[in-house]
Amino acid sequence: MEAISVPKGFKVTPEQFDRLADIEQTARMELTKDGELIVMSPTGGEAGRKNFNLYLDLGNWNRQKKLGEAFDSSTIFVLPNGARRSPDVSWIKLDRWNNLTLKEKQGFPPLPPDFVIELVSPSDLKNQRYEDLQAKMQEYLDNGVRLGWLIEPAAKTVEIYRLDKQVEVLNHPKTLSGESLLPGFVLDLKEIF
Repeated sequence: MEAISVPKGFKVTPEQFDRLADIEQTARMELTKDGELIVMSPTGGEAGRKNFNLYLDLGNWNRQKKLGEAFDSSTIFVLPNGARRSPDVSWIKLDRWNNLTLKEKQGFPPLPPDFVIELVSPSDLKNQRYEDLQAKMQEYLDNGVRLGWLIEPAAKTVEIYRLDKQVEVLNHPKTLSGESLLPGFVLDLKEIF
């Protein structure tokens, strides 16, 4: 099969995106609120290892606490603004998840997660996508996400996004707290930095 290149700014409708996602199940894609199709490159080994550790840590906490459902980067959420986004790691409170129908759970859940993590990869830095990730984090908040972490391993910084608060930037933190949203969840960053 011949590969296609999707030019920046290429637009599709939400329905076209859904059909494309059904056909191209191995492709990682997102759709902006303006209909721009974003095809994300696969991660390299280091970024994949770090993403796995993030998911594993949140998943282990979630299994013990049973307060919600955790998701990896292959899950697409339909945000209230119409965007279809796929955070690297995400979590939804159990009552919100349980309010979805089976069909909504099996498809792209039509709600924002409560918590998201985005990991800045070397390809994000190489392709000047850092500002895009910051805008994506703000979009999450604007659509109901309550807490988000943008983790930049190369600079050893974390931007913490909280609903109705200024972005907090941490330099060389050793751990991150899930605060009251994720009680008892502490992420040790030694596997990430």
